[in-house]
Amino acid sequence: MAGDYPIVQIGELASSISDTHKFGKEQLIFLNTSDILHGKFLHRTYSAVKDWPGQAKKSIRKHDILFSEIRPANGRWAYVADDADDFVVSTKLMVIRAKQDRLFPKFLYQFLTSSEITKWLQHLAESRSGTFPQITFDQVATLELPLPPLAEQKAIAAVLGALDDKIELNRRMNATLEAMARALFQSWFIDFDPVRQNMDRNQPSTRPSGHPSPTGRRDGDEGTEGLLDGRQPPNLDPATAALFPGSFQDSPIGHIPTGWRAAHLGDVVEVFDSKRVPLSGREREQRKGKYPYHGAASVMDYVDDFLFDGIYTLMGEDGSVINGDGTPVMQYVWGKFWVNNHVHVLRGKNGICTEHLLLHLKNSNIAAFVTGAVQPKLNQGNMNRIPFTLPPKEIGEAFAKTIEPLFAQIRANTDQSRTLATLRDTLLPKLLSGELSVAEAAQAAITA
Repeated sequence: MAGDYPIVQIGELASSISDTHKFGKEQLIFLNTSDILHGKFLHRTYSAVKDWPGQAKKSIRKHDILFSEIRPANGRWAYVADDADDFVVSTKLMVIRAKQDRLFPKFLYQFLTSSEITKWLQHLAESRSGTFPQITFDQVATLELPLPPLAEQKAIAAVLGALDDKIELNRRMNATLEAMARALFQSWFIDFDPVRQNMDRNQPSTRPSGHPSPTGRRDGDEGTEGLLDGRQPPNLDPATAALFPGSFQDSPIGHIPTGWRAAHLGDVVEVFDSKRVPLSGREREQRKGKYPYHGAASVMDYVDDFLFDGIYTLMGEDGSVINGDGTPVMQYVWGKFWVNNHVHVLRGKNGICTEHLLLHLKNSNIAAFVTGAVQPKLNQGNMNRIPFTLPPKEIGEAFAKTIEPLFAQIRANTDQSRTLATLRDTLLPKLLSGELSVAEAAQAAITA
């Protein structure tokens, strides 16, 4: 009968591998814990072995499972789907290898990364004394797994994998949509293409070819083709083009379009930090419900008189504040939600939509505004001083109207992916218990 499967500990079916890589090449691909996320490698870039940190040691191979020892709920895991002779991974990543005569590796991966298991592993990590919440393979090895026949394991993995494929497709679509929005932002508010176009229409012969423009770019520079020959910049109709001036003015932040203002972030954001109310662990547990929360899992906040509802940008306040390239740690959120006490909660104002705010910040280096060497912090005063090039309200509103369909699709794709992830996490225990057959689960995946 389906569901009457033997219960086996993971340690009987898989091993933790610590093979040291044979460094026979000057350049290889190094993966740290930050280089994998929710099943995927975030890069495949070769770099000089001589420049690597000391923890770059472990060898991996096809069908291995990579799983971070630190904060397991953060999703730093991946399945090695291809040959990996040139990959080396950090010693902070467990390399879990299934005994394939009894256990299908992708089935094990689905089990280990299910929400129920990752929550339990996170609990074990937080119960450990130490600098970081951390687990060991010995703890993973004691997990009990109902073990279907190998053929059924493969069928279950295929069903759940189909849902993962849909989620991955949505992720790629969202990446494309955001790239389109960022390209428009670059054109309008960094390169000022509409202004340059108006200048060349009004004064077609005032600047010889190759002479620097007021923005510092030259005719003929890469990326300028088609912007000075009478054609419109992308998604810019004549009525919108007419909103832009045809000249530049000096400002404290350099040349900006005439009539625009060199402002600061504080001029264009509503800040809702005062709505955050810290809670004890007991209070957080009591208030768990259907609304999601964002930020560090151990510091969720609840506000008795204010449940966030709408579209916001979250920006790191302390801890996770700044990325390696100097840009701020950001999150785009919507609907009803709680937040933790370590993020700024922002919404656009004065003709600047929240999505415009997000794109601006993703294009800003905030290193000069971050304090604290050990624990980075971006306090509200410093955050409000981040430069912002403020256009007239009608241009801000035109940009909001232009990018809204892109972000509406991003929100729809993300909501669908959350639904798919919930379905995936619901199907696995039902399949293992016999409540659902593989055929029934496959039908649910198809119609999702």
